Amino acid sequence: MNPDASERSKPSEASNRLILVWDLPTRLFHWLLVMLVIASFATGKIGGLWMQYHMWSGYAIFGLLLFRVAWGFVGGRHARFSNFVYGPGAVLRYARTMLNREASRHLGHNPLGGWSVLAMLIALLVQAVTGLFANDDIFIEGPLYPWVSKATSDWLTHIHKLNQEVILLLVAVHVVAVFFYLILKHENLIRPMFTGRKHWGAEDQSSTNLLGMAALIASLLALGVFLLVR
Repeated sequence: MNPDASERSKPSEASNRLILVWDLPTRLFHWLLVMLVIASFATGKIGGLWMQYHMWSGYAIFGLLLFRVAWGFVGGRHARFSNFVYGPGAVLRYARTMLNREASRHLGHNPLGGWSVLAMLIALLVQAVTGLFANDDIFIEGPLYPWVSKATSDWLTHIHKLNQEVILLLVAVHVVAVFFYLILKHENLIRPMFTGRKHWGAEDQSSTNLLGMAALIASLLALGVFLLVR
């Protein structure tokens, strides 16, 4: 599932042309997820009465993740899984050349970046789903706690706690990778996630307006999550 060869170029081929890469729904998802993950970690560590906010942020994260999964199939060109999920061979070839100045640039996610996105989505989905069944043996229980036995809930709570470390590791890798590209490869990955646009040396057909579809999907999923956890 590799993107077209036209999406790659050598750094020397880049021009001042700004190409739309990340559609607005993808950018909103990204920054809302960042804020909610921070809120979830903070409220979870504080505990006490803040656990109610922890649960609410978890519900919001769950809805966002469901949206991103759907958007990975019907969203903008570079947001689709088919555009950035590469096979093992392509990932290994990219890993071997990523330190070279002549390494290919990618308009969307590069082969390693694509798999890091999948890893983050999976880890956060595990966190959100296990949280729905979790309990703290005091006064907080997930909305789906009655659906399982106490032993199963305790096991899922254990996974919920362990998975925090996995998420922290993935976040650390993500931050290091962003600064690696910024400092060593002189490629700013942060600005395009705000503006949606990236300097590129060729035309790209990725500017389709999909806001209506995004709003419909988000609304339906928000309603579904609300009905699930109420």
